[in-house]
Amino acid sequence: MPLSYRNSKLIRRSRLFRGSLKLWKPRLVFWTGALAIGVTSVAFAWIADMAQKAFAGITTSGSWTHLLPLVLTPLGFILSSWLAITLFPNSQGSGIPQAIAARHLHDEADRSALLSLRIAFGKIVLTVLGLFCGASIGREGPTVQVGASFMLAAARFGGMAQARGLILAGSAAGIAAAFNTPLAGIVFAIEEMSRAYESRANGIVLTAVILSGLAALGLSGSYNYFGTATAAPSNITDWVLVPVCGIGGGMLGAAFSGLALYSGIRIRRWSQPAPLKRMVLLAGLCGLGVAIIGIVSGGDTYGTSYEQARGAIEGHATHSLFFAEKLLASFLSMMSGIPGGIFAPSLAVGAGFGSTVGSLLGTSIALAAILGMAGYFAGVVQAPMTAFVIILEMTGDHQAVIPIMAVSMLGYVTSRVLSREPLYHGLSRNFIAAAVRARRSKEHAAAN
Repeated sequence: MPLSYRNSKLIRRSRLFRGSLKLWKPRLVFWTGALAIGVTSVAFAWIADMAQKAFAGITTSGSWTHLLPLVLTPLGFILSSWLAITLFPNSQGSGIPQAIAARHLHDEADRSALLSLRIAFGKIVLTVLGLFCGASIGREGPTVQVGASFMLAAARFGGMAQARGLILAGSAAGIAAAFNTPLAGIVFAIEEMSRAYESRANGIVLTAVILSGLAALGLSGSYNYFGTATAAPSNITDWVLVPVCGIGGGMLGAAFSGLALYSGIRIRRWSQPAPLKRMVLLAGLCGLGVAIIGIVSGGDTYGTSYEQARGAIEGHATHSLFFAEKLLASFLSMMSGIPGGIFAPSLAVGAGFGSTVGSLLGTSIALAAILGMAGYFAGVVQAPMTAFVIILEMTGDHQAVIPIMAVSMLGYVTSRVLSREPLYHGLSRNFIAAAVRARRSKEHAAAN
């Protein structure tokens, strides 16, 4: 065989291999990123639970230790706020608004300022710090920003151009892995993150949710977030819960989101002369407020209040003012500017509200708690499909499908009438505006 023929054959094989590698590299990077989201979500959940248990252990170990939050919580808020501003900018709050804003930004530098591996690391560390100090926050919203950051990093490393779709996929994978709710992750991506169905992105969203879900499933097993409930309306009084929880929960959700958006504007204006100093001071004051509420409530409002919400779903009534105390603690935690989400606290507020309604009406506490969660959560996020699917997957209560759907829609409609702008999208506008101002400032400086 002539040497030139063998050389040409080797050249063709080499080109074929390089072409195949170029084709498969983005896929491998994408799959690795999706699996990493699942693994990170499980690790994040475990560390967050340990932080809450550590706080509970410290504050319940003696006759006077329940007063420790008066010092520990404000100091923790101050440290978390300072680190978020100085070392991990744009890690504050839930993280969902940052992911939404990044999808609307077209400049790579602007997106990287909101979603990066550095921010993802800071988000996890500071959320855990907040939970260790008793903040009324959750890890699920931060997992969305972490997942979106992973996918944006994968897009850069793999040379993929579908940044918007990958941010959507990372966000969906984060929700799916955090709650073990794959359907809710997909619905959340469509309804809340994009506010529209994007046929071009559905494949990557579905693939990311499947892979992250498989990773989480392999590490933590199959489970329902709140166990398996079997509550269902059995008489006319139980059906009264539908309008009461739907309208009442929607009103509470609208009050929370509307007040959060209004207060956020006022706080940004107030902090402008000295943002670092004033925001750290505000965080300390909010932390003190959270500590006082926690002491008054007997420790029920610290952290995610998962045990209180699950107890209500299992038919054990919370005390009548728990939902109001939890709502106020969650509001102060959010206004403080420390990293942390409102998903889990919102579910606890809703469960507490439903439990109180159920006790007053003499109906099933379990059913009332589930419907209260649906109404309040739909009112806060103004995403009824997400509220319905996520609560159905978390509780496994298929016997109450119709009531949960009805309450979710009532909560959404009520909230929409009272507060026109959805919370996460209203907050995302702040990040978009900040990115635009920063870019114009750079362009002006370069021009001069």
